[in-house]
This record gives sequence, C-alpha cells and structure tokens, in this order.
Amino acid sequence: MRRTAGKCPAIDTAISPELIARFRAEIERAGLESERFGLAVSGGPDSLAMLLLAQAAFPDQFEVATVDHGLRETAKGECAFVAQVCQQRDIPCAVLTVKVTEGNLQAQARAARYAALEYWASDRGLAAIFTAHHADDQAETLMMRLNRGSGVAGLAGVRSVSETGDQGLRIVRPLLGFRREELARVVEASGLEAMQDPSNEDTRFDRVRIRQALAEADWLDPLAIAQSAQHLADANDALNYAAERFWEENARRDGGAILLPFHPMRATRLQLMARAISELGGNPRGSDLARLDDGLPHLRKGNVAGVMVELRMDEGISFLTFSPEPRRNS
Repeated sequence: MRRTAGKCPAIDTAISPELIARFRAEIERAGLESERFGLAVSGGPDSLAMLLLAQAAFPDQFEVATVDHGLRETAKGECAFVAQVCQQRDIPCAVLTVKVTEGNLQAQARAARYAALEYWASDRGLAAIFTAHHADDQAETLMMRLNRGSGVAGLAGVRSVSETGDQGLRIVRPLLGFRREELARVVEASGLEAMQDPSNEDTRFDRVRIRQALAEADWLDPLAIAQSAQHLADANDALNYAAERFWEENARRDGGAILLPFHPMRATRLQLMARAISELGGNPRGSDLARLDDGLPHLRKGNVAGVMVELRMDEGISFLTFSPEPRRNS
C-alpha cells in the first residue's frame, strides 16, 4: 500500500449521524452492543472508516489489531500508520506479525491472518472480530462466482456473522450494508489519508476486472446485488437444514460404507453426497460432485476424492452407497 506522508490529525471531524446510527444498528443486530470487540484494520480506506465509525458509536469499547504478513516492503509502514492513528485516539492497538507458508499465497495469507487475529482476540478477552467487507465487496464476490458457475453455497458470499477457528470466535462484518464511496467519505471527513493497495488496480486479478465492469455499468446496484447474496445465504441455510434432517433420519453405516436413499432434489442430494464423502475422509470439490451426479443415472458408479459412489436399486428404491476406493496394486 502507499500513501502520501503527513501527520494524522488527532481529532476527527463530525461523521454523519445517519452513518453512525446505521453502524450502531449492525452491532446491536449482532448482539454486541455491550461487549468488547476487536477490529482488524489494514490502514486501507474501508477498515479505517470502520475504525472511525466504531470510535464514534462505541468509544472505549474496542481494540485494534493490524497484521504484518511480510509480503510487501511497505508492510511495516502500513502497520506503523495504523498504530499511529490508534495512538492519537487512545485506542489499544496490536501489531501481529505472521509468516505465510508456500502454496496459494492469498489463501495462506488469509488463513495466517485469521489464526493470528483469533489468538489475539482470545488473549484479550474480546467477544468478536470485525472486518471491513462492504456491499461493493459482496457484489463483486457474487458476480465473480456467478461467472465461475458456483452453486448456492458459493453464491451466498460472505456472511454478516460467522465463526472461525478452534475457539469458535465470531467474525462480524458490520459494513455489508455500506457502499465503498460512503466509507471513503468517512475517512475524507476525518482528515486522514488512507493507505492504498496497488493490487486493487491490477487487472490480472478477477476481482479488479469485475470491479471495473461494475463501475462502468451504472445501472447495476451493488446494494441490491449484495442483498441477493444474503437471500442466497438464507436459501443455503435452508438447504443445509433439509440435508441435515435427511441425513439424521436416513443415513446408515454398513461396515466401512455409508448407505443413503437417493434424494429427489439435486441441490440437497449434492450436499448429502459431500457429507458422505467427507465422513469417509474425502474433500470433494463442488464441480466434481456435480459431474458425478450427472453421470450416475447412466454409469451407475464413479469416484470422487478417493471415495467410490454407486447408485443401486433395492425393492424399487434407489439409494447411494459410499465406500473408500480400493487401493490399486502397484
């Protein structure tokens, strides 16, 4: 990230009371209005706006953490900027240093970040961590996943409240009802100059191209698209509930195999198949499950993630059997 050098003003100018009320309502909806919570702040405009809104709505009720992944030369400066902003506002701030392992860099960085934040929040006795995902982020995520042919679970986007890690710590995203431009105005009104991440302009990334396309299509409403993602999240919850009930009432073990009646609804059936394969140690991808399901009526069997799946008939009733794929002789 980059920013122009300069001092951070110690006192913010007034933030719109309407924005403060909206932010407060999101925290109350999450049941955290009387709890101490933590903010994950990178120094970018979105997380900086979240910090300013939190200070206006819940002063002395939160702490801040900023994470140094060591992936950019400017990382230490970014964390120092966040620490300076907090110091001038008497907000407790921790700089968390993490190491990112090899592999999918973005995924590994995210995992390392959340692990560090979870440990920090637990150590500080905080009830939840707030992140700065907003409506434009949600709209971009939905459009990217639509473009990839994702199922209902993927199209649900990020949730306003979720849990992560071994501690079951709550992750709250109070800005999902806010636009990026609203948050930028909050920072501008404070007199601060937020950090800017050059990767946000790098068109090699799908998200950047989607963001630019949405900006050009002014007839699309990111708030409405984000609301659609919430509706899809609700639908996915209903599917999860139906699949869980069906599993509890019908799944049974036969030695090392799992037997399950063939559910007539494809979306629920795919969730049940994923559950059975996971129970047997597999980690199936949604696209692989969909291809297997498409072929079962004709091929009668197939394998995914090291698990053999077979469609059988017994007294006129169709059912699926799941069993570990036999080892191959070398």
